[in-house]
Amino acid sequence: MKLALAQINTLVGDLRGNADKVLQYCQKAHSKGADLVVFPELTLPGYPPLDLLEYRHFVASEQELRQELATQIPDDLGLLIGGLAPNSGPGKPLFNAAYLYENGQCVGVRHKQLLPTYDIFDERRYFAPETAPTTLRWRGLNLGIHICEDLWNVRDLDPKPYADDPVSTLARQSPDVFINLCASPFAIDKHHERRELMQTVIHQYERPYVFVNLVGANTDVIFDGRSCVIRDGVILEAPAFEEALLIWDLKHPPTSGSVSSTPMEQVLGALTVGIRDYVSKSRLQKKAYIGLSGGIDSAVTAAVAVHALGPDNVIGVAMPSIFSSEGSVRDAHSLASNLGIELHTIPILELVNSFDSTLKKLFEHTYRDTTEENIQARIRGTLLMALTNKFGGIVLATGNKSELAMGYATLYGDMNGALAVLGDLYKTEVYELAHLLNQSRTVIPESSITKEPSAELSPDQKDLDTLPPYPILDKILRLYLEEQKSPAEIAEHFGDDEDLVRSIIYKVDRNEFKRQQAAPILRLRKNAFGSGRRKPVVTHL
Repeated sequence: MKLALAQINTLVGDLRGNADKVLQYCQKAHSKGADLVVFPELTLPGYPPLDLLEYRHFVASEQELRQELATQIPDDLGLLIGGLAPNSGPGKPLFNAAYLYENGQCVGVRHKQLLPTYDIFDERRYFAPETAPTTLRWRGLNLGIHICEDLWNVRDLDPKPYADDPVSTLARQSPDVFINLCASPFAIDKHHERRELMQTVIHQYERPYVFVNLVGANTDVIFDGRSCVIRDGVILEAPAFEEALLIWDLKHPPTSGSVSSTPMEQVLGALTVGIRDYVSKSRLQKKAYIGLSGGIDSAVTAAVAVHALGPDNVIGVAMPSIFSSEGSVRDAHSLASNLGIELHTIPILELVNSFDSTLKKLFEHTYRDTTEENIQARIRGTLLMALTNKFGGIVLATGNKSELAMGYATLYGDMNGALAVLGDLYKTEVYELAHLLNQSRTVIPESSITKEPSAELSPDQKDLDTLPPYPILDKILRLYLEEQKSPAEIAEHFGDDEDLVRSIIYKVDRNEFKRQQAAPILRLRKNAFGSGRRKPVVTHL
């Protein structure tokens, strides 16, 4: 038997468009002699469908379209596809399901058992869990079909996150092959973790493992694909961040085809598809406006945007103030020239003076402080939004995770935008990404990389005036945000300087209100700001 693994990029809610793509890949698979073509989890709804599942007409349309689709594929081709199944028993009204079709008829349905409710996931909000998974007999084979999270309880953890292990239950029924329909989001190096889980299954049960994953991005959630077949220690893997169709004959070991990549190469691929899909799937005009300050963050954002959209579709806007150095203005122009993008320069001195004049009486007897600094940032944000309102396209916000964590960003100013590209990259990682972008040729001016970071909103301003050195700050942030360590535990890593740690954590927590009004942040790791992190705005710890 020949299996086809269809790694496709779906759009949440686009039932018809996703069905058309499924049909195209079925025809490709059939032309290559496949007997069964396998698609990712929730193929037609897209992932994550969220509260679209609350609409009965959406659920009904998915079922009707999936059944219609099954009648359109070649009669001798089996179709294994993720979809929605009704639950007539107690609990939530739906199952997250895998359907097997042949000759236009459904010949088997299997339901997802483990429903994740952590990070970005909230599947128990919508789905009922399977209680007794079984293999599915088809064309003389026992298929150990399961869905995404059902794989994740094979880990040797104490305690285990779930009471049940669907894979071990299936293994007792002597499957000939395990098949996982998946929508597993990207996180840096997560594919290694997935691979270890699959290798655990293969080692324990000596059966080949087929993993079919979604690819592409939906809003802030990115999927890297990397669908694969593992058998006898050999791995056949689809490329990351692009659609693919893999063909494997069960009678033969797969031909090795695994490609390694560094963490920053993965990040570049993820951010590229994140921007590209956000623009195309939102049906927005393919134009991105970026405020170019001459600093590292805006430079990296612009370079990644060019990767995603091409230089003709990226517009830089330099908005110098009285505090902008000649070097920063020069760096913005050099960057635009290196990237081959359009650059507009809009000095903001007159606008700043107008605000100062308007507020002079109300601000009488007060000192200049961050209020005046924020006015400059908000002027720039307003200008960028005006350009997209007039000419179409989107603004890409340029702030990094370190700044967003500390509130070192201006709400309604530099936080403006439709998408935050670097919001899940710490400042130290932004420098790493800059070096990768400069690997083959100089794209980002060297001075943008080597000069001291500065918002340039006041005389001789430096980030270090307000923030600890980024290498120290980022280590503390990682321990707090990703590992949920306490201040005392974190302080042990920094010479017991608990006062420093507590001051940083205080700023992180008190600036939650800013982040909840930020643009969607492209997710690169667990517990990212945005949909994966649910913290109260009003709280006292």
